[in-house]
Amino acid sequence: MERWWHYLTPGPAQLATGLACLGVGLQRGRLPVVGPRVLDHWVAVVIGTGGGWYRTPAGRRLPVAAPAVLWLRPGVPHHYGPDRDGWSESFVDFTGSGTAGYAELGLLPDAEVVPLDTAEPALRVIAGIAAVCRRGGASAGPRAAAAVHQLLVELHRHRADLDPEGAPVLELLRRDACLPIPVAEHARRVGMTVEELRRAVRAAGGSSPKEYLLTERLNEAKHLLAAGGLPVAVVARRVGYQDPAYFTRIFTRRVGVAPTVFREREYRGGAGPGRATD
Repeated sequence: MERWWHYLTPGPAQLATGLACLGVGLQRGRLPVVGPRVLDHWVAVVIGTGGGWYRTPAGRRLPVAAPAVLWLRPGVPHHYGPDRDGWSESFVDFTGSGTAGYAELGLLPDAEVVPLDTAEPALRVIAGIAAVCRRGGASAGPRAAAAVHQLLVELHRHRADLDPEGAPVLELLRRDACLPIPVAEHARRVGMTVEELRRAVRAAGGSSPKEYLLTERLNEAKHLLAAGGLPVAVVARRVGYQDPAYFTRIFTRRVGVAPTVFREREYRGGAGPGRATD
């Protein structure tokens, strides 16, 4: 049996960033059973080899087979362990107000046991966190926290239980995002019902189709505005809005400044912001 772990105590400044790493561990072999217990923070336990079990708060015993990740949620009892032959696990403890946003994006799922198509990318990230902790120093906390973000992204990318059509659907939506058509027409173009499209986008992108399309439109609008040569009315039409006033209201509400202000602030084009007329 091999066991190594290291814990961090983030200060107020690190916690104020919204995400902080509390600890990391690497273990393998016939490890002891964990729990039943309750924690006040998140833990991602990545099972690289072997198998075992996880008992839900309701008492249901779920099988665990590598590669997989166990999600231990704050305030929720958990109880798990390897089979007789043992397993290898790498874990990261983390916390922060930003975890609510990660949950909303789907990167922190409700499921306790999530299968992976491969654990290697996540294990590399955790090994990097362990290396940072071994070296120590003033930057260990921020570097470990940055790697936790990467870990959450990798674990989402390699979920084996997601609809494999999710990523292609997102690409098709991105391609047609600026067309002035409703969500129902987007669903028809990808051969889905609106509800099927909603489920696919939520699973792969952590948002509704409407939100995903809006984000893509605003990204393109920012790109065009930063070039500086187009009137706002033209930019609005380019990204699917026939009414420039409505586009301006949407842009201002989501971005925080009006399109004209954004253009003046972010101008990177060759025509010059003064060349555009609105």
